[in-house]
Amino acid sequence: MAELVIVLVVVAAAAGLLRWRRPAWYWVCFGAAFASVRVLVRYTSVMEACGLTVPPPRWRLTLARMANRPFPEARSPRILCLRPTRTGLVLRLKLRPGQDAFDFSAATDRLRHSFGMYAVSSREVRSTIVELRMTGYDVLDRVRMPAEASADSASPLRIPVALREDGAVHYRDYRSVPHGLTLGATESGKSVYQRTLVCGLAPLDVALVGIDCKQGVELFPLARRFSALADDPDTALELLEALVSHMEDVYLLIRAEQRTSVAVPDAEIAADIWDLPAGLRPTPVVVLVDEVAELALFATKDEEKRRDRIITALVRLAQLGRAAGIYLEICGQRFGSELGKGITMLRAQLTGRTAHRVNDESSANMAFGDIAPDAVLAAIQISPDTPGIAVAGDTTGGWARIRAPHTSLRDAVNLCNEHAHRTPDLPALAPFRPVATVPSSASVPLTKSASATA
Repeated sequence: MAELVIVLVVVAAAAGLLRWRRPAWYWVCFGAAFASVRVLVRYTSVMEACGLTVPPPRWRLTLARMANRPFPEARSPRILCLRPTRTGLVLRLKLRPGQDAFDFSAATDRLRHSFGMYAVSSREVRSTIVELRMTGYDVLDRVRMPAEASADSASPLRIPVALREDGAVHYRDYRSVPHGLTLGATESGKSVYQRTLVCGLAPLDVALVGIDCKQGVELFPLARRFSALADDPDTALELLEALVSHMEDVYLLIRAEQRTSVAVPDAEIAADIWDLPAGLRPTPVVVLVDEVAELALFATKDEEKRRDRIITALVRLAQLGRAAGIYLEICGQRFGSELGKGITMLRAQLTGRTAHRVNDESSANMAFGDIAPDAVLAAIQISPDTPGIAVAGDTTGGWARIRAPHTSLRDAVNLCNEHAHRTPDLPALAPFRPVATVPSSASVPLTKSASATA
């Protein structure tokens, strides 16, 4: 008996230590089993308490009345399967007649408390089938991307960039969502998210083009993997107009290779670069703009003219670039109408929206106010103590909290250098090909202390 008590104490201590230091291991070893039993035992009472039951059918009530028996109880949705995952549980339910999937979406917070889970989300799989994804612990506290999360070979531009709150992997798919907007205040994790994007794109056959008007401090360390880089608005204007010229050349190629003869099946008629044969297909281009406000601000008349040409080029690329294989990834702290004419037209073309911590509600409205109003509240509730937490949404109205794994600048530099041989040479962008050089100490201005010492 004493030995059994010692074993139980050791197991309990090990479980407590795992829950504190390694919540993922605790969930796999102990938490999933305990939570499954808890959900099954409480299921009927929880459904009734949350108002997710329906009255029994009339024929059963009639039979009970005729037989003078107690009336049958209200019916809960039928459990189709309960499947544990590495981060939580997946509960699939068959709805009863009269129930709606929206009722379960509205009751997710009550289900979270009732089942003792960290988070619960609901989605409709198909008609009459609802899936509840329950998370057993805070998966965004220490982001660990699963080993199977990798670029999808079936979709050449689909890369994993973050982990969702429900434990699923968040992908950035440029084929389905061509252009994206990333907002966030200073020290919100926006730069780390951008590095993760670059690291995901680096091993792929894609041309990377960067515009970093902070003198290149964010993107120029990764220069060996970039086909073109600009570090000031003047160079950015020339680069964007070169991209517009490249886009027009690609359209001429598509037009020449459309193959609209009667012998060609409809599915093989070329309308974008992905319909072309692999030998003729141009290299897709991903354009990363680090701080869009630096391109839109102006102080003189000449700068205003330059700004108008820059925004016009960006709008043209956003409207027409998808079929030519040109995709935009625009980052900034704010992206509102105060940046001038053309900004709202550009924002309307940016389907993918990601907002890190913002300092005011209007900044969150710039990202989600026109597509997912519920996500605005989630964006302004992100704490400054959790950099990297973001809200991702799209024009369908859906959104989720995500967090990208921490990618240091050194890791990003090493990965870009490793895949530098994949950097394509595009003739239209050749004048903007970066030269990876380190500035000499003579060209760096002295600090105040250094000048005083001298």
